[in-house]
Amino acid sequence: MKASAQTTSDLGKLFVVHLSALNGDIETVQAKLLWQDIADRYNESQRAYHTLEHLAQLFAQFEQVQQYLHEPHIIALALYYHDVIYEPRHADNELQSAEYMIKKLSPYLDVEQCRRIDDLIMLTADHELDEDKDSDLDAAFLLDMDLSILGSVWSDYKRYAQAVRQEYSHVPITNYRTGRTKVLAGLLAHPRLYLTDYYFERLEAQARDNIKREISLLLC
Repeated sequence: MKASAQTTSDLGKLFVVHLSALNGDIETVQAKLLWQDIADRYNESQRAYHTLEHLAQLFAQFEQVQQYLHEPHIIALALYYHDVIYEPRHADNELQSAEYMIKKLSPYLDVEQCRRIDDLIMLTADHELDEDKDSDLDAAFLLDMDLSILGSVWSDYKRYAQAVRQEYSHVPITNYRTGRTKVLAGLLAHPRLYLTDYYFERLEAQARDNIKREISLLLC
């Protein structure tokens, strides 16, 4: 689904705010060009779920939890760039997105800031924190926001599942059902889907119910 003009505009204004908070010297026109580049990427034709609507859903979550974040502007930029490169046929989208972010933001952010955003984007590849990162609350919130759709009401979850299938329309239905079921079963095998207590308490039960329901439909 294509984002509305208002949604696109709101996301663009937020991008300028967050980037300018980290670099007060960046010109608004340059920040807007960076945003337009992001918007163009998220509007690519191969996307059905990983669109600007996905970004809007993430920033609705961000608004609710930003007071818990140590570096909200860094987390915001990681959200903007985490799916900036997305090709369903490729397995290295996170790496490509991280490298693209560095290319675009390194003229405006310092090395440490770019490295941090790079690390955050790469965490979205498997949605797990290493033991030495277990205390990284910002990263945990980022990953939980990215999976928050799993704990939405069933009607929203169903649209998400249908959009994912659309992105993988090149995969024969039998193969898709097998692969998707394996992915979902892997999620259910985790002791908990959500790393933060905030999301665990609010979404864990609904998310598990949704995933089980999708699996049952895939097996029909």
